[in-house]
Amino acid sequence: MPKVTVLPHHEICPEGAEVELQAGQNLCKALLEKGIKIEHACEMSKACTTCHVVVRKGFNSLDEMDDVEADLLDRAWGLEPDSRLSCQVMLDDEDLTIEVPKYTLNHAKENH
Repeated sequence: MPKVTVLPHHEICPEGAEVELQAGQNLCKALLEKGIKIEHACEMSKACTTCHVVVRKGFNSLDEMDDVEADLLDRAWGLEPDSRLSCQVMLDDEDLTIEVPKYTLNHAKENH
């Protein structure tokens, strides 16, 4: 069972969190099930970047992203080389440490 460490985020997870998840689970769904309310404005349909995370540990254990995810990430706030859309990450057996960027581009949340 992989352990996912979520670094502190001022809104989503102020204290940070460490959760054990099942290999094969979708990262975004699994975090939501554990009460970590990561944004997912497009309902995980790979149409936005609100579930963007930076994988601080374990990035190389993840499947390679496809072109659509890469193109979307180009629009994400705080993009880094180890950025992923959590809705596209399937967990394997390796532990991960993730950071949720301070901001997202979420027009619905911003009352647009």
